[in-house]
Amino acid sequence: MSQPALYGIVLAGGSALRLSGVDKPMLSVGGIPLLRRVIDALSGARHIVVVGPPRDGIAGVHWTQEEPRGSGPVAALAAGLARCGELGCHSGCDVAVLAGDLAGLAPDTVALLRAAIGDADGAVLVDPDGRRQWLVGVWRADALRDALPATPANAALHAMLGTLAVTEVRASARQAADVDTEADLRRARDAHGG
Repeated sequence: MSQPALYGIVLAGGSALRLSGVDKPMLSVGGIPLLRRVIDALSGARHIVVVGPPRDGIAGVHWTQEEPRGSGPVAALAAGLARCGELGCHSGCDVAVLAGDLAGLAPDTVALLRAAIGDADGAVLVDPDGRRQWLVGVWRADALRDALPATPANAALHAMLGTLAVTEVRASARQAADVDTEADLRRARDAHGG
């Protein structure tokens, strides 16, 4: 049996307060913006939707924005799912839901998550400290749509996704690496040569 079609939703809004409000997804690691790294990890996706303001130099994706702007990751996910539906992701497709600041994500991680779903609603990475990384996962689109709250603005992502049947996938430190602080950025740049 063939795998369902894969769509990608990359959440690339947010205020990056711990990094002085810079456009975090466009920070360069190894000469490549973080957002481009995440998009490249979705090389097997039929369509990729980026939720956030359009960025120059990022091609090959569909852009959308949560309403109201800045109303959190559940609202962003709702906007991304709506755009995926417009692009043909209806019943029976898989959706990778990823943060736009993942420094170590690669196509093999996305493939590993897809393969791990099985009979569950989705699969998420679990970092070396045992924490579920809700923004590094692959989900059945129908399960995500069913779990969306009636009012997604300012809803808690972990509360929404935590209601679903989840397969946990142990991650290496590289796979789970994101950039939230200056120290994270230094580590990522050291690991990728700049």
